[in-house]
Amino acid sequence: MFPRLLAVVCWAWLVLIPRLDAASPDPVRILVWDERQPRQKDAYTNWLGNQIAAHLQTIPGLSVRSAAMDDPQQGLADLDHTDVLVWWGHVRQMEIEPPVARDIVRRILEGRLSLVALHSAHWSRPFVEAMNERARRDAVNALPPGERATAVLVETNLMPRPLMAPKYSDRLTPSVLYRKPIGAPVQIELTLPNCCFPAYRGDGKPSEIRVLLPGHPIARGLPPVFTLSQTEMYDEPFHVPPPDEVVLEERWAGGEWFRSGMVWNLGKGRVFYFRPGHETYPVYFDAHALAVIANACQWLGQR
Repeated sequence: MFPRLLAVVCWAWLVLIPRLDAASPDPVRILVWDERQPRQKDAYTNWLGNQIAAHLQTIPGLSVRSAAMDDPQQGLADLDHTDVLVWWGHVRQMEIEPPVARDIVRRILEGRLSLVALHSAHWSRPFVEAMNERARRDAVNALPPGERATAVLVETNLMPRPLMAPKYSDRLTPSVLYRKPIGAPVQIELTLPNCCFPAYRGDGKPSEIRVLLPGHPIARGLPPVFTLSQTEMYDEPFHVPPPDEVVLEERWAGGEWFRSGMVWNLGKGRVFYFRPGHETYPVYFDAHALAVIANACQWLGQR
């Protein structure tokens, strides 16, 4: 009798207890950061970031906070308790100090944080520094393994720099030139990514978004094609390092298009860029746009 009882107890320990643990994982900790500039009031009575946070708070398994530029320490005091940082910025990008952006990227590299950059956050300091770091790693890793450790990296186009959109005719960045002197280390001349694009249009015309990777976690529950009724237009080429995954592509009636949902692996973490979201259009009331952000937070926050 005793051996049989012992066997039952052991079975319960091995089978039931892990199931209980798996059923109640720690919540994914989300910080929605928003610069909160006045033009948001055209479409968001309680600020754009708060609208996103309010939706994310309805998703099981997410613990959500919102913060703003004018909060203490610019709203970034509690990154030790953040798994995913959702970032919306536009006209106040340069008020974030470079050391803050480097700290965010360090956390991404260590796997302690992932970044979701929304719309005009393409020129936010955290996104730019993340793209710079990815460009550096891509440039070095393109070399044969034996040449990487001693390679000398020289960077141009460093921030702070004038935030100027490239022209269609400009050389795509990041760009790399390798020099291999005899008997000397390889020299890498890296032009860092501009992190912008040659054209935009703020007329609020609709766009069509196509799901390119329907099996991707970010695309969960999305239809193959959906429309945003009002949005700003961005046009390719987007001057960023080649992404690891392009989940979404956006098109306009005029023929413009954009890789509107892109993922980069960066060290042990990830960066996701989602293009829609100009402050004067109610993009973040759209169920499909909100689903993209929620899916991204759930996926990026897995530990």
